[in-house]
Amino acid sequence: MPKSAALTTSVAISSAGATTKLREDATGRGRLRAATAALFRRSRPRAASAPPLSVLLLVTSDNGLSQRAGLVLREAGHQVRTAVVADADAVLAATSAGDFDLIICPFLKAYVPESIWQRWTTIIIHPGPPGDRGPSSLDWAITDGEPIWGVTALQAAEELDAGAVWAWRTFELQSGATKSSVYNEAVTDAAMECITEVVEHFRTPDFQAIPSDRVARPVASARSRPSMKQADRVFSWEEDASSIVRAVNAADGFPGVAVQLGLDRVYVYDAHPDTHVDAAPGTIVEYFHQAIRVATGAGSVWIGHARLVGAGNVKLPSTAVVRPDVFVPQVWESRYPETDYHRDGEIGYLSFRFYNGAMSTKQCARLAARLRWAIAQDTKILVLTGDYDRFSNGIHLNVIETASDQAGEAWANIKAINEIAKAIITCTEQVVVAAFTGNAGAGGVMLPLGADVVVARDGVVLNPHYATMGLFGSELHTYTLPARVGEEQARSLLAECSAIGIRRALDIGLVDAIGPRRPDLFEAWLHEVATDLLEGDRMESMLERKRLRLERDPVEPYEERELEEMKIDMFGDRNGFAEKRRNFVLKL
Repeated sequence: MPKSAALTTSVAISSAGATTKLREDATGRGRLRAATAALFRRSRPRAASAPPLSVLLLVTSDNGLSQRAGLVLREAGHQVRTAVVADADAVLAATSAGDFDLIICPFLKAYVPESIWQRWTTIIIHPGPPGDRGPSSLDWAITDGEPIWGVTALQAAEELDAGAVWAWRTFELQSGATKSSVYNEAVTDAAMECITEVVEHFRTPDFQAIPSDRVARPVASARSRPSMKQADRVFSWEEDASSIVRAVNAADGFPGVAVQLGLDRVYVYDAHPDTHVDAAPGTIVEYFHQAIRVATGAGSVWIGHARLVGAGNVKLPSTAVVRPDVFVPQVWESRYPETDYHRDGEIGYLSFRFYNGAMSTKQCARLAARLRWAIAQDTKILVLTGDYDRFSNGIHLNVIETASDQAGEAWANIKAINEIAKAIITCTEQVVVAAFTGNAGAGGVMLPLGADVVVARDGVVLNPHYATMGLFGSELHTYTLPARVGEEQARSLLAECSAIGIRRALDIGLVDAIGPRRPDLFEAWLHEVATDLLEGDRMESMLERKRLRLERDPVEPYEERELEEMKIDMFGDRNGFAEKRRNFVLKL
């Protein structure tokens, strides 16, 4: 068992290492990729003398954590099969073949029958430190303002979360973080370390897991707690803004917090604090794009998303759900985060944040306008980044599903997101560096591939495909993807419909370099990458190469062909986009 209570995140590539190699290259791209690949080859662990394991992953859904778990295990040489199971019967069916050595459950709500865990070692990844038990671990931790939290790998047992402990890690629980961001970042990172340690222990014949009642308690407050109910989450608008934001953060993703807002009772999400306003608590005082600002007892809160209370309702931008009971003015500046721009000398930095990575037609239009504005500035390098929680998942399926004209909204959305992709591809005034700061899927993977340099944070998971949603896809991917990975590899990625790790993305040329996992280290590394491009004639060489391709191979015919295919998918529904979208949105 590890004795340290701190989760340490390794730096994938040092700033100095990347910068030195980048200076040697006239294009500023090929050697950067080679430098990162070489460093990863040196940093990969030596192959174990023991033969690889066959691991079965049992999951309720194949989310970002479970996808990354599969990738980490495969990179270590193990064979992995993932089974999505809804109940105990499905668990029995998934294990009936017995073609595995070890069962790991990275994200599982279903009960594992005793006949399974008595026969095979079955490890549950629990998002809480040793001693914590119950299905709402992160909800309680955020609500109670725990400074330290953790992840435990424990053996399946008859009693929930009471099995012997195989590994654990702790991490700092950042103040103001949402449940989703904690899960996607700190919990996932800690879980990968625990899973790696579990495999090592499984290969050790004399290893003995520690009974749960004898294991160290790195978090003194960890204990068994019930499922958190709405009664535990409820708040009053009379409370201060920080308390309200914490309550919403603890319910982020699902289920949200049910409150009266305007004329309706809604679940609220995506909360951000602001200064005090002179209005009665609970009053909607203004709106900014999709978000509404609500007065509180002390301060105010921006609510970015909401869902009407009741079965079958969908989470949407707040202005599409909430009906104000008073006149609400629109404002053009706010503390609600969507895009941000700043410059450092000759480098401009444009960042965007879209809740859950979904980009609606209006959001795409705003980002495209902001991007064109940033390109027009007198900087030489433009760095484009997304959120650390999620980079982008492409078009906004929830908004499309609830539109009166679903096909028309989907069509408008894909054309709007293409404007962002085109602005990146056709930017010949500045070198564009795009960074996958978080996980990305479908159009969110393709969106930045037209940048001159594409980098990523270590640990990011990409899903570079569209077919699972019944779409051909656009975002100019037929122009950018083959140029990066080759025609054959592009076809393979689109057809496989599988998640890929960032190291494979580097190997095939989808990205040019990988930076540190820790956000602050990644930002410093990214700045050095951008700064290095300013030296010598690399920047002009990259821009000239882009101009030449655009002249001999313009992007417009590619978009026309993609949109013709998408028109058939969206209006003709040839591959079941309507049903697949509905099942995804309503979680059917």
